[in-house]
Amino acid sequence: MAAEPPTNPAPSTLPNLKDKIPKLEPRRRRAPPSSPVPIPETPTLPSRPDASSLSYQVPSRRILSTKDHELFLSSPTYDLILAFIFGLSDSVVDTPISAIRDADLSAPVNSILSILDEAEVLVQDTPPNDSGGSRFGNKLFQTFLDKAKNASALWHQKLGITSPEAVSEVQAYLMQCFGNRTRIDYGSGHELNFMIWLLCLYQLQILKTSDFKVLILKVFVRYLELMRTIQSTYYLEPAGSHGVWGLDDYQFLPFLFGASQLLHHPFITPRAIHHDLTIEEFGHDFLYLGQVSFVNSTKTVKGLRWHSPMLDDISSAKSWNKIEGGMKKMFVAEVLRKLPVMQHFLFGSLVPAVESMSTEAELGVASEEDETKGGAVLVEENGVKHMHQLNSWGDCCGIKVPSSLAAAQEMKKRGGGESLRRIPFD
Repeated sequence: MAAEPPTNPAPSTLPNLKDKIPKLEPRRRRAPPSSPVPIPETPTLPSRPDASSLSYQVPSRRILSTKDHELFLSSPTYDLILAFIFGLSDSVVDTPISAIRDADLSAPVNSILSILDEAEVLVQDTPPNDSGGSRFGNKLFQTFLDKAKNASALWHQKLGITSPEAVSEVQAYLMQCFGNRTRIDYGSGHELNFMIWLLCLYQLQILKTSDFKVLILKVFVRYLELMRTIQSTYYLEPAGSHGVWGLDDYQFLPFLFGASQLLHHPFITPRAIHHDLTIEEFGHDFLYLGQVSFVNSTKTVKGLRWHSPMLDDISSAKSWNKIEGGMKKMFVAEVLRKLPVMQHFLFGSLVPAVESMSTEAELGVASEEDETKGGAVLVEENGVKHMHQLNSWGDCCGIKVPSSLAAAQEMKKRGGGESLRRIPFD
C-alpha cells in the first residue's frame, strides 16, 4: 500500500521568520574617542617690562591655598609662562640638535653654557660620601648647592647683571632648578625653575626671541646633561610618585620639546622608541629619543612596557602631532594646574604674583629653603587646611620613594649591571 503524502501544516502553525531573524546591517566603523580637553594655544608673548620701573625682590611662594592657585591660573603671569614655554617648543619644530652651529650662539647663550659647565665642575669637586648602598638622596648634595650659591653672583655678572637686588631675584630660580635642598629630590617643578630662570633673563632683555631655538637645542640640552650627572651622583629622589612622573622619574619637558622636533619627521615614528638601533643612531639629535634612552639606562628591568607603561602607551599614537598636542595638555594639567607642584613656585618682580594672593609673612611660614624651621607650605583643599609635610603619604607631595637611578647604579657597583633583568613572561 503506497504511503500517503505528508499533509502541509496549516498556515497558522508556521513560524514567522521575518520577526525572528534580526535585520542584518553593515558594520559601521566606530568613531575614535575624542578628547574633551582642547590643545592649549600658545599665547602671544607680552612686552617686556621697562628695567627702570622694576623694583627687584627676593622671590617667595604665593600659591599657599587653592584660592591662590586659581588666581594664578587666571593671571597674566600664567599666560606669560605658557607663552614662553610653548614659544620655545614651537621654535624647534622639525629641527635636530645637529642643525645648530657654534656661530648661532649669542654671547649671553655662551655665558649660560659656561655657567652650566662650571656647575658640573662643582659636582666633580664635591663627590658623595659612602651611603652604604642607600638609594635615597646623599647629603653632600647640600654642599654642592652651597658652592653653587657662593658662585652665583659671579655667574650672573657674566650675564651683565650687576645689581645685587637683581642678582638676588634671578639667582633664586637657578638655585631651585638643581633640586630641593631639604628633601634632596628633583621633579618637574625644579625643571620649571630652570625655564623661569631663562624667562627672567628674557624679561631683562639679556635673551631675545632669536635665541629661542638655541635655548632648547644647546642650553636646555646642556642643563639636561648636568641634571643627569647630579641625579646619578647624589641619588636625588623623585619629587613625588604620581602625576607627570608617570612619564619619567625626573623630567617632563624633553618629551614636549622632543615631540616638536619630530613633528613631521619622514621616517621616525612614535613606535621608534622600541627600536634600539633608531635610538642609538638618532638619540643624540632628538630629545624625545635621547630621554627614552636615558630612562632605559636607569632601570633594572628590560622593556618600556614594564618600567614605563605610559611611554609605552603613548608610542601607539599615529603621529607626533598627536603626541605634541598631548604633551602640551599634560604640561598644563600636570604641572601648572597641579597644586602639589605649584605650591613651591616662586614669584618676584620679573614673574609677578597677583596682589591678592597670600604671602608667607601673612601665614607665618618661613621660606622654601627653611622647611625644617617651620617653612612648610600651608595648603587648603576642600576647605581644610593642612601643612605640607616632608614625608607625606597623601596627595600633597606623594610617597617618598628612592631613586630608581640609584638602584641601577648600586646594581652596577655589585657587578650586576651588565644586563637588565627580563620579566619571566616577557
